[in-house]
Amino acid sequence: MFLLWQISPHFDGPYLDTPAGRSRLFSTADSSSSSATIPVVSNVSSPPVSPPPIDAGSSIRKPVSLWPGMYHSPVTNALWEARSNVLEKLDDAQSEAVSQGKLAMKTPSSSRTSIIYKFSSDPILREQYRNPWNQIRMGKVVEDLDALAGTISFKHCCNEDRTTRPLLLVTASVDKIVLKKPISVDCDLSISGSVTWVGRSSMEIQLEVTQSTEENQDSLDSVALVANFTFVARDSRTGKSAPINPISPETEREKLLWQEAEERNIMRKKKKDENKLGLKNEDTNRLSALLAEGRVFCDMPALADRNSILIRDTCHQNSLICQPQQRNTHGRIFGGFLMRRAFELAFATAYAFIGAAPRFMEIDHVDFLRPVDVGDFLRYKSCVLFTELEDSSKPLINVEVVAHVTKPELRSSEVSNKFYFTFGVRPDSAPNGLKIRNVVPATEEEARRVLERIDAENSLLARS
Repeated sequence: MFLLWQISPHFDGPYLDTPAGRSRLFSTADSSSSSATIPVVSNVSSPPVSPPPIDAGSSIRKPVSLWPGMYHSPVTNALWEARSNVLEKLDDAQSEAVSQGKLAMKTPSSSRTSIIYKFSSDPILREQYRNPWNQIRMGKVVEDLDALAGTISFKHCCNEDRTTRPLLLVTASVDKIVLKKPISVDCDLSISGSVTWVGRSSMEIQLEVTQSTEENQDSLDSVALVANFTFVARDSRTGKSAPINPISPETEREKLLWQEAEERNIMRKKKKDENKLGLKNEDTNRLSALLAEGRVFCDMPALADRNSILIRDTCHQNSLICQPQQRNTHGRIFGGFLMRRAFELAFATAYAFIGAAPRFMEIDHVDFLRPVDVGDFLRYKSCVLFTELEDSSKPLINVEVVAHVTKPELRSSEVSNKFYFTFGVRPDSAPNGLKIRNVVPATEEEARRVLERIDAENSLLARS
């Protein structure tokens, strides 16, 4: 699954149709536009002025023939509308353009973009993000993070140079996403971010979800969630990796974020090398210990621990045919949509396991293994992989969701993505307390998956 954004070298700024006429949303060519101009992001590196946020409820669905799909997220509508002018300007002249030439040094502030959800005053928008428990639909927030990261990478790679071929921007991975504080659906919400690190053909975008309340006005305390997306650039004709604009951090915070991103990039490369070598020095004793109770379940079920359950007995799945309305700017299925579907299945799996509405806590690192195309038969399979019960008052439920692209005509099925979610138990969901069962593997393959996830979590804790 890859999320692709196409960059046009003939970009002179998308527009928003308003009753007063057409106004430019952001411009890369003229910084002295009229009062009707609404700057969303600025290409000017000095002074670094934060642009006004996009209003998530303000999108006007104009009939743009090259606008991908007819997606129903108000945020993706607003962001795609901000890029629709680029798509309209794709023409035959681009096919003769040369590959990227001179690169332009950018600053993090030049790609900074934010979007605001006016939940407190927009009941229609609020209803689209409300779940059955009168709380935020986290799956839709994750979906919007993906869309905004695409817009920011788009902005960073967009030059005034009108002679180069457009780039394809591919979502390579999403770093661990941790919910730091609950998000309310009744208070205004903001998501903002910028490019924080750039390699030769890859970049990292950091996004922050913030929400201020009467009790919480401090800017640091208002941060509810932080996410890091990694994009890579490819030449639109050859499909090979392409160089992108370098970045020059200016402030102390920007330099710190660059250093943190550089360390994550080194760790990603190290992990990739370790995966190529395969599992090494496998701890057979750990495997045997994990499988011990599972063997009792399989061979002597009457004697099995009643406080435990097999992984296979926690499984759920759903399937869908990927529709053209769900495609992105490159004609493949929008990554945010796929992430939301995975999250919602994981939530349902945890709900059925706990016996009460779970509390979302984090999404572990996600790698995008293969693209998902329109017409693909996609199957999501989920299970509770393991539970953490050391603190009985704060149990943790770890859910695995694996997305398979199935092709019945070819009798084939390939893994597109693996997602790992962690949920807790809401304090108010069970007044008398809940008894969370231990989950045990029945096969060696299941035991290996559990050990891999435990080791990955321990590695992250050691680095933090």
